[in-house]
Order: sequence, then structure tokens, then C-alpha cells
Amino acid sequence: MHSSSFPSTQVRCLKHASRRFQVPRSFSTSASRRDEALQTVTPPEPPAAILDPNTVYGKQQELELSKQGLTPVGSRRRRAALLSSQNMPFEQLPYQCFQEARKILQADREDKISQINAERRRISIVSARDAATMGGENTKKGRIMAMERHLEQLKIQADINDPVIKKRFEDGQGDMNRPIYRHLAEKKWRSYKRKLLMQRLTQMHIVPDVLPHLDPVADISFTFGRRHIQPGEYVDSLISERVPKLTVQVYDKASRLVSIVVMDPDIPNLETDGFDFRCHYFAANIPLNAKDPHLYLSKLSTEDHVILPWMPPHAQKGSLYHRLAIFVCEQQDGKRIDVAASRGKEVAQGFNFRSFMDRYHAKPIAATIFRNEWDANTRGIMERAGLEGANVELKRKRGEKLPYRKKDGERYR
Repeated sequence: MHSSSFPSTQVRCLKHASRRFQVPRSFSTSASRRDEALQTVTPPEPPAAILDPNTVYGKQQELELSKQGLTPVGSRRRRAALLSSQNMPFEQLPYQCFQEARKILQADREDKISQINAERRRISIVSARDAATMGGENTKKGRIMAMERHLEQLKIQADINDPVIKKRFEDGQGDMNRPIYRHLAEKKWRSYKRKLLMQRLTQMHIVPDVLPHLDPVADISFTFGRRHIQPGEYVDSLISERVPKLTVQVYDKASRLVSIVVMDPDIPNLETDGFDFRCHYFAANIPLNAKDPHLYLSKLSTEDHVILPWMPPHAQKGSLYHRLAIFVCEQQDGKRIDVAASRGKEVAQGFNFRSFMDRYHAKPIAATIFRNEWDANTRGIMERAGLEGANVELKRKRGEKLPYRKKDGERYR
């Protein structure tokens, strides 16, 4: 067999075969890899997260929201539920039982509104009548006041069962100009905060050391700067050097003038071996109503309101803690106090709160307390305020020993 009968085969080296089919690389004007590494690329900033007070539910989100000056609405559980559900109005929830109940409540509200209109007509008729035919002016005023109280109760009953009203109140969006929101706020305050406040006032003997009896009808809270103080809490002298800000919430529609007194009933008297009173602040003629409960004492006018300026609370070294009581007193019939005349009469040392009530016909409507003791900043505060006694240390005097008397030895024989 001859080799020519078979097709000829060509043997090629595959090692260098790929080089024959390579596409030539074109030149580029871009920077080299080394130059690209040296270039700093600024990534685009992510858009700021939009925090909704109605839907934030994490602690970190709540903290960021508070830094923006906003307050979360409602409870954390409610906000988490709103975030995971459809944004449907509360009164349009697609539940048949809920909607039927709302129809019943709406019919009851219409009945209460008709009673309100009828009571208003009666009040206008009584107001137009002559006082002589009703037994005198005092009798007429008393009857009108009773009818107005009944009218306020009807307004409360008209809205007390409305679920939308309760939702707004729980979310902190209630209007204190309306009787229903004042009623719900007072009920919530009396359920816990008032009981706690009265416990602290009686436990620390503000009643009866300063007052024989106290019946608060308004909620009070206060802050030093951004720190909220609980009733009876110890406050550092450096913090209490500044004037506090009060929040006094009343629960009626009337506007009134109030006086604010801050006093210390634990001033040691070495001569009598007892304690004296001292007033740390006294201001009068301050307007107060349910809509605007905030009282900025640092912004009060010295000529129109402040009788005794703020004296920083201080306790001498060696003395026990001092109780600082804050009283808000309603001035009788809205009469203004002569600030200029009172400034010359009132003295901080030896201030008697009971005499103050009799002298100005003032009635306490709210009170709270905090405590102060000697600390590392007290000496500097007393020196800056020009107060005496910073270099005095009080020490407890030892009692005298009884004279020695030898016992009769016969009883032991």
C-alpha cells in the first residue's frame, strides 16, 4: 500500500497558535491603572431618611426625630402597626361592627347637641331676667353658674364615646380649648401623677410643715435647662443655679392670675436650735390658662412680676438636705398685686407662706418639691451669688452626759 492513497495531514504546534488570531489592541486615551488608583472618587451622598412621627418605631429613629425637634405620635406599638398597614383613615376602617357602632354613637351625639342648644337658650333667658324677680343678684349668678356647669357636662358627654376623640388624645393632639380634652387630661392626671405628687409632699412633710392642708387642682412640672425634675429628686447646685421653667396645666376654661413662690423651710437657726423659712423666688400677676401652660420665669418682667429674684438653692456644709417647695397660687378674683409696694415689704429670710396667703388672699392650686444638699459646686455658687456662710461648717452638738451616780451595792449581794 502506498502512502499516496491516504490524505495528507498537517501537524501544527498549538502552543503558539493563539497568537496568530489575537486582535491587535487599540491605543486608548484614558488614564492608566496607576493614575486611576490615585484619583479620589467621591460617591454620591445618600438621601436623608425621611422620619415620620407617625411611623417611627425604633429607639435610634426616635432619638434622631427628637434631635429634629419632633415628638413621636402615640405608642411605639401603634406606630409599628401603622407602618405595616395601609394608610387608611381611622374612621373609615372596613369593619361592619365598627361602622354600626359609630352610627349609634353619632345618633347619641346628635341627641346631646340638641340638649346643649336647649340649655343655651335657657341660660340666655335667665340672663335676660331681672335679678329682683329671682331673689337677688347673688341668686341669679348662682343659678347661671349651675346651668353653665351643666352645659359643660353635656359637652363632655357628647364627645366622651367618640373613638376619634380618644385617638387624638392618646396621640397628644388634643385641643385644650375643648371641654372633652380637658376632662380626659384631668382624669389621666388624677389616676397617677396627682397621687404620686401627694405622696411625695406628705412623705417629705411639706404638709403640714409649710401648709396645714393642700388640694392640688392643676398639674405642675418643671425643668432646669433641658433636665426634667421628678418630685422630690435631688438636684445638683450647679443645675439649680439657673431659673427653672414651669409647666402648669389647669383643667378649666377660665383665665387667671397666679403667683409663684419657691421657699426653703429647712434653714438652720443656731440661736433657737430650730429651723426658719427662706423665700428663694416670688413673682406675681402671671397670666395662666389651659391653652398656654408654659411659664418661663427667666423671661418675666422685673417691674411687673418679680418681687424677689431667684436665689440659687444652697445648703451649708454639715446640714442635712434642704427641701425646696414650689407653690403656684391663684390670686383672688384676678386682682393684681402691687409689685413695687410688695418689693419693699417682702424679705427673703423668715418668709412665712401662711402669712403670705392671708396677706394677698392667694389660694394654692399646685405644688411640687425638689431637694438640695451640699456638694462640690455649692461654695462657688454661694460666692458668685454673694451669699454668706460658704466657709461655715455645721456640726452636730453632742448631748451632755448624765452625772455619774454610784449604784447601791447591797442589791447585788
